[in-house]
Amino acid sequence: MQFRFCHNSVNVLDLERSLEFYRTALGLVPVKRKEFPEFTLVFLGDGKTEHLLELTWLHDRKEPYDLGDNESHLAFRVDDLEEAHGLHEAMGCICFENKEMGLYFIEDPDGYWIEILRQKQ
Repeated sequence: MQFRFCHNSVNVLDLERSLEFYRTALGLVPVKRKEFPEFTLVFLGDGKTEHLLELTWLHDRKEPYDLGDNESHLAFRVDDLEEAHGLHEAMGCICFENKEMGLYFIEDPDGYWIEILRQKQ
């Protein structure tokens, strides 16, 4: 028996705002969409790996999600950390930096943190 990663899921309050954020900040694009009466699922991909990010939008949800201590996060590697940092700085979404470790975090519209790491050489 062998397992492999398929996708991660996050709940979003405003689907269009989240789609724009993930496209602009990380280059993720929709690869699959499933519509249901009460909710919509949109799966985003990077075009390089099979791993997907599932955005779950509950149509009737009006209040922001309680993320607790928000210790869980997604992580992305990027080939040009300085260029990515400039983009995210211009977007105003950097929420934490650790220059010693060579990484930083951005925050999506729903408050989820995303770690940005330099591509391994």
